[in-house]
Amino acid sequence: MNKNELIDAIANEADLSKASAGRALDAAIGAISGALAKGDTVSLVGFGTFSVKHRAAREGVNPRDPQGPKIQIKASNAPSFKAGKGLKGAVNS
Repeated sequence: MNKNELIDAIANEADLSKASAGRALDAAIGAISGALAKGDTVSLVGFGTFSVKHRAAREGVNPRDPQGPKIQIKASNAPSFKAGKGLKGAVNS
């Protein structure tokens, strides 16, 4: 499912116009992104939890030259999602 198909599904399920459903989806994604950018966690009970995980700096290998010198990979923050019980149940039923 792509974004347009998701907007169509939201519009049909919530009895909204596609434009309203698109704005609602964009607002939800923006709110989640904004909270994660501030380092907050977003929990949607039954669906899952969005959070930010820190990746430490590490040494890696250049895949184009695996026998070459090691490269340094900088520390970074990465978004993370942990599925909730309701979502796991829906997928496994």
